[in-house]
Amino acid sequence: MSLKAYQATQAATEDPRVTEYRLFGQVTGALLSAKEAGAAGAPLVDAVDWNRRLWRTLAADCMDDRNTLTQDVRAKIISLSLWVAKYSRSVTREKAPLDPLIEINRTIMQGLKAS
Repeated sequence: MSLKAYQATQAATEDPRVTEYRLFGQVTGALLSAKEAGAAGAPLVDAVDWNRRLWRTLAADCMDDRNTLTQDVRAKIISLSLWVAKYSRSVTREKAPLDPLIEINRTIMQGLKAS
């Protein structure tokens, strides 16, 4: 079986929480790598933008009426997404530390893993 065929099969059968956990792990890993490398410029912006896009996608999903999460959880995810977008601008424009973005992602990952 080719790698692409395996990946397609995995994507079709993987539990959504596992997929979300894996994606958060990849994005958080990029943020950690940027922090450890003292990244600036494009490498920093790329990592922060990937994280911001992840959160924007989660918020968009939470705005969809077909989302089965409770209204309260959906509202909290949207609120976090707004905070991530705002704080991300502080990171890229004002050199704010990456730690809060990393920590919030880790907290979400713990919740995904516990479920």
